[in-house]
Amino acid sequence: MTSPSPSGDRDPDHSTGAESMPVLTHRQIMVVLVGLMLGMLVASLSQTIVATALPTIVGELGGQEQLSWVVSAALLTTTASTPLWGKLSDIYGRKVLFQLAIAIFLLASLASGFSQNMTQLIAFRAVQGIGGGGLIALSQAILGDVTTPRERGRYQGYIGSVFGIATVGGPLVGGFLVEHASWRWTFWAGIPIGLAAMVVTERVLNLPFPRAKHTIDWLGAFFIVGSVASLLLVLSLGGKEFDWNSGWTYGLAALSLAMLALAIWQERRSSEPILPPHLFANHTFVVTSLAGFIVGIAMFGAIIFLPQYLQIVKGESPTASGLLTLPLVAGLLLASIGSGRAITATGRYKIYPVIGLLLAAVGLFLLSLLDVDTSLVVAGVYMFVTGVGLGLVMQVLVLAVQNAVDRSELGVATSGATFFRSLGGAVGVAVFGALLTHRLNDTIPSRLAEAGVPPEQLAAGGGAPTLGSPDQIAALAEPVRGAVVGGFADALQTTFLAAVPFAVLGFVVILFLKERPLRGGAAEPGSDAEAVAEGLRTAVVDDDRAVIGEAQDPGDPRRGVAAPPRRARHSEPSAGSGEQP
Repeated sequence: MTSPSPSGDRDPDHSTGAESMPVLTHRQIMVVLVGLMLGMLVASLSQTIVATALPTIVGELGGQEQLSWVVSAALLTTTASTPLWGKLSDIYGRKVLFQLAIAIFLLASLASGFSQNMTQLIAFRAVQGIGGGGLIALSQAILGDVTTPRERGRYQGYIGSVFGIATVGGPLVGGFLVEHASWRWTFWAGIPIGLAAMVVTERVLNLPFPRAKHTIDWLGAFFIVGSVASLLLVLSLGGKEFDWNSGWTYGLAALSLAMLALAIWQERRSSEPILPPHLFANHTFVVTSLAGFIVGIAMFGAIIFLPQYLQIVKGESPTASGLLTLPLVAGLLLASIGSGRAITATGRYKIYPVIGLLLAAVGLFLLSLLDVDTSLVVAGVYMFVTGVGLGLVMQVLVLAVQNAVDRSELGVATSGATFFRSLGGAVGVAVFGALLTHRLNDTIPSRLAEAGVPPEQLAAGGGAPTLGSPDQIAALAEPVRGAVVGGFADALQTTFLAAVPFAVLGFVVILFLKERPLRGGAAEPGSDAEAVAEGLRTAVVDDDRAVIGEAQDPGDPRRGVAAPPRRARHSEPSAGSGEQP
C-alpha cells in the first residue's frame, strides 16, 4: 500500500494491483458495457417505474398510511448498502458480487409483484433496494477495472445516460403498464433486463482479483447502515408519519449521530474498514463526494417533480408526460457522451463539471418559471438545458475519484462516491417534498380565495385540500380545478427555485477540485503500448473463445485476452500509459 501524497491523494500509478487490469479490445469493452448498463438500467428503473403505480397499488392492497414506505424502503436500503457492496467487491471480486446483486434484485422484484398486502410489498422492496445498491455501485467499479482512466471517459458517458433514460422511461413504462396491464408488471418488467445482464456478465466478464485472506468489518458496517437508516427514516417519514417537532424526530436524529460517532471510532481502529478513513484525507475523494452529495440534492430533489408538473398542471397522461421529458434525457445523453469522448481525447476533465453545474443552475432557474400558461416547447427547452448541465457533471465526478485512488481500493472508492450522491438524492427528495407540501398549504387556499370559493370549501383549518391523482384533479369543477392547478404550479416554482442555490454551491465546491493527469493515455507510435494495441486490433478470436479470460497467455495470467506479439525492438512507454519499461 502506498502512502498518501502531500496533497492527500494516493498515488494510483504505483498500486500493487495496477497491473492486474485485463487488456481488452474496444469491442470486448462494449460487450462488457452492455451488461453493466443493463444492470444499472434495471436498478434505476425500479426507483422510478413504481411512482405512477402507487395510487393503483393502494386501491388494491389498501394501506394508504403506509404508502410512503413503498418508496422509502427501497431508497433507504439502496443508499445504506452501497458502501458495503464496494468493500465486499474489493475482497471477493466484482463479478461474483455483481451477479449476486442481480440475483437478489430479481428475486425481490418477482416477490414484490406477488405481494398480497402492503407489509409484504414494503419488505420485498427493501430487499430489492439492497440488490439495486450493488448494481449501481459495482457497474461503475467494473468499468474502472476494464479501462484506464484516460479511455474511461468515452464509455462512462453511456453509463451516465442510463440514469436519464430511467428518469424518463420509468414513469413512461409504469404509466403504460398500469393503464394496459397491472401494477404488478411494474415490478416484473425489469426481470428480463436483469436476466440479460446476468447472461452477458457470465459470458464475457472474467475479472482477476487477488485471492487473500480478509476480514470483514461487520461492526463498522452495522454502525454505518444504522446511522444512514436513522437519518433517512427522519427525512422520509418526518412530516408524514410523525411531526417534525416530535420525539420520533429527535430520537432518530440522535440515534443517527450516535451511530455515526461509533462508525468513525470503529473505522479508525479496524484493519479493513468499510469506508477507509484515509479516503477522507484524499482531496479528490472529499471534493467529488461533497459535490456529488450537493448534485444529488439538486437533481433528485427537483427533477423528480417534472412529471407532476406535466400531469397535474398541464393535464398530460402518465405516458405522455414521460415522452414530454425526453428533452431532459436528450440533453443528458448528448452532454454525457460528448464530454466523455472529449475527456478521452484531451485528458482534461475539470472544466466539464464546472460548466455543467453553472448550466444546471441556469436550467433549474428556468424550470422555476414554469406556470400554467408555459408552452410545452418552452418547457422542453428548459428541460434540455438542465439535462445538459447534469450530463456534464455526474460521471466526471466518478472518473475523478477512480483516477485518484489505488486500483486495490477502486470498489470502495467508487461505491463511496456513489453513496454520497445517493444520500444527497434522499435528502433532496425529503427536503423538497416537504417544501412542496408546505407551499401547497399556502398557494392553493390563496388561489381558491382569489377565485371567490366559499370558505367552507377550503380544507379544515384553512389548509390545502387533499390532492388526489391527476385524473381526480382534472375532474374538479371550475373554479376549484383552476385554483388547485394554479396553486400547484406556484408551489413547484418555489421548489425548483430552492434547488438553484444547491447547484451554485456545487459549482463553488468543484472549483477546489485538483485536476490530476488521467492515467492510460493514447499509445504513441513505436511504443510498447502501441504494439499491444496493434496486436489487439489484429488478433482473431473465435466466437466460442470470445469470453474474456478464456484466451489467456499461459505465461502471463494477468491478461484477460491472448497476449499480442511484441515488437523486437524496445521503446520507452508513452507518457501516462502506466507501462513500465
